[in-house]
Amino acid sequence: MSKRSTTHDPATDDAGPPLTLSVADRIAEIPAADWDRLANPDPARLNPFLSHAFLAALEEAGAVGPGTGWLPQHLVLRRGEGDAGQIVGLAPAYLKSHSKGEYVFDYGWADAYERAGGRYYPKLQIAVPFTPVPGPRLLVGDAADAGELRQALAAGAAEIARRNGLSSVHITFLGAEEVEACGEVAYLHRNDQQFHWQNHGYADFDAFLATLASRKRKAIRRERAGVAEAGLTIEQVEGTAITEAHWDALFEFYMDTGSRKYGRPYLNRAFFSALGATMPERCMIVLAKRDGHPIAGALNLIGGDCLYGRYWGATEHYPFLHFEVCYYQAIDYAIRHRLPRVEAGAQGEHKLMRGYLPTPTHSAHWIADRGFRDAVARYLDTERRHVAREIDALAQFAPYKRATAHDAEQE
Repeated sequence: MSKRSTTHDPATDDAGPPLTLSVADRIAEIPAADWDRLANPDPARLNPFLSHAFLAALEEAGAVGPGTGWLPQHLVLRRGEGDAGQIVGLAPAYLKSHSKGEYVFDYGWADAYERAGGRYYPKLQIAVPFTPVPGPRLLVGDAADAGELRQALAAGAAEIARRNGLSSVHITFLGAEEVEACGEVAYLHRNDQQFHWQNHGYADFDAFLATLASRKRKAIRRERAGVAEAGLTIEQVEGTAITEAHWDALFEFYMDTGSRKYGRPYLNRAFFSALGATMPERCMIVLAKRDGHPIAGALNLIGGDCLYGRYWGATEHYPFLHFEVCYYQAIDYAIRHRLPRVEAGAQGEHKLMRGYLPTPTHSAHWIADRGFRDAVARYLDTERRHVAREIDALAQFAPYKRATAHDAEQE
């Protein structure tokens, strides 16, 4: 795609320079200070997956790039002409030749479009690769005109797709505040759900358990006791204490899970070393050990207001070990470090009984072909109503005592 793809010149720019959108095919072309200023303007709400270091680690390790189906085409919005203009907006964007690693599934759309004689791929994806973590995707920092800048990025992405003959643009797991801006420039809104745990100022894990109905509380205690009775020990390792041996173990677990679930795991060993080298302060590994030897584990990334669970795997399998390593250890950590929230990845209704409550997620989709767009819009209208009903229904099965049910204050 062309490096200088389109220019957006709204009427509100009469008193100043126009907004110019260009494409960078490596995140290294964009200064890290500019990226992080716009992606994470508030340290108290920092999302590590949006950091320059995380996205650069994916590229440097070759997890994304030529031959992967994820070709970086990051959007750079400047105020003013040429590269001298001030960077006021960014978006992590990729030219996709498949729909793998996205977690917002459009395989059915691709099949229908191609059976009708169209060419669905390549498409433009604005996302964090392989990462179903909600957060901003149209990165504009805390600008006073944030809404207009988001619209400029979304409209510019659609214009890039149009000029290059792409079927569509997909912005996945975007923030709720971005949905409106996308709707203003003809994107379709899609909903789904995840399960997130909320920290209501608990003093410790027992204080959290005290808010649960008796039967649920006893079940969790039995599950945690079962892991200890199996002779397993649990260890949390974070920051610079994480060694290459830890990453070796975690990668072995990741490969086991990835091979079983996806056929071919998305990440490579080099990525984990790059992550540990460039952002160790954001990494925490939970390891389960038998006789001192790691047999299961999960990676967590530490945000400003959230602990994000990722990449579980095991080479030996014990009842309830997954729940301990991925969910209860994360809750323990969040309580100790006073993090308001734990996000443990996509899907998983089994999380509900462990205190993780249904929370809506959002995506936005621009489709070039008007007839196909209308068909997808009708489908999404029905799907949104179904998702809303499902969230309401699932919330009724929350494990909390009725008198103290925090009733899933939806984000």
